[in-house]
Amino acid sequence: MSGPRALAPTDVCHCLVVRQAGRWITQLYDQHLAGTGLSSTQYTLLSQLAHLGSASMAELAEAMVMDRTTVTRNVMPLERDGLVEITPAGDDRRRKVVRLTPHGRGTWAAARPRWKQAQAAFEKHFGIDEAAVLRKLLRDVPRGRVPGAGERA
Repeated sequence: MSGPRALAPTDVCHCLVVRQAGRWITQLYDQHLAGTGLSSTQYTLLSQLAHLGSASMAELAEAMVMDRTTVTRNVMPLERDGLVEITPAGDDRRRKVVRLTPHGRGTWAAARPRWKQAQAAFEKHFGIDEAAVLRKLLRDVPRGRVPGAGERA
């Protein structure tokens, strides 16, 4: 009796391997951020808001490549904990704007060294140059700008 048959490269699901890698990376970052009270998802939301200044739920969802419902579900605990504030956008009370509070900015800044440790741990595990290439390739996937996409057989 022979062992399990290895899958041919064309049989490996891209979605599966990217999700597996994503779960491993999320666990790594969550371990490093554990003492901050933030999950990796919360940290990245705060980071996006620190970068954007403020954003509507739709803008934040687009920046995070998440659907609005998921963003809302992840932002609500941040609002409850006083890290972000959600206010109506002008006259349209249905449109909400999210921004960091001073407490949120401080929490994000205090967590940044732990995030940097997670970055360094990933680079040590994967390789600095390889991590940079991977980051570039993955950043381009949602934008559809992967160099040479469709050119290889």
